[in-house]
Amino acid sequence: MSIRIAPSILSADFGRLEAEIQSASSADLVHVDVMDNHFVPNLTLGLPVVKRIAEVSPMPLDVHLMIEDPDAWAPRYAEVGATSVTYHFEAATNAAQVAKDIRSTGARAAVAIKPATPAEAVFDLLTVVDMVLVMTVEPGFGGQAFMPHVLPKLALLREAATQAGTDLWLEVDGGISADTISQAVAAGADTLVAGSAVFDQADRAAAIAALREAAVPA
Repeated sequence: MSIRIAPSILSADFGRLEAEIQSASSADLVHVDVMDNHFVPNLTLGLPVVKRIAEVSPMPLDVHLMIEDPDAWAPRYAEVGATSVTYHFEAATNAAQVAKDIRSTGARAAVAIKPATPAEAVFDLLTVVDMVLVMTVEPGFGGQAFMPHVLPKLALLREAATQAGTDLWLEVDGGISADTISQAVAAGADTLVAGSAVFDQADRAAAIAALREAAVPA
């Protein structure tokens, strides 16, 4: 199984964001958290900043929308350069249509579920999304502790995707570090979001390499 590392700029220095992203260029994706202070109790950035990040990033953008009304907004993030757009199942009015609208732009569509949302809630979406993001913390803030009890959802999703005949990526976001990444991968994750585990380190390339090594224990 191919492992993808996606450093989250939520833990980066926003005052020198382009340099921070460049410093993590050995990763596979760059994870961009968009929060609106409504769906989650935090406020980060929006379309103009994501557009500029897409223009300067050496990595594809993995945009995670923690916002109300993704039905209206999700396709717009794809249109400004996001390679993958993730919206929350809990926020969408018509979750299947959101995925179709994202895909119509040429971007990958992904649906996210909070820790309390069962995997079964998105089984009907597995043929219209490219990825499911399983949150291993409550969405809204970085630096939270990893919730291992959420991981069994990954096996359920993988089995359901296999039965549906779809090549689904499974992403985990929240508390991923060299100490927890192997648990997520063993449970079925292939795309790992890491914030402080990368951007709190002086050598970002070394931090990313350490995550790759820890992902699959010898």
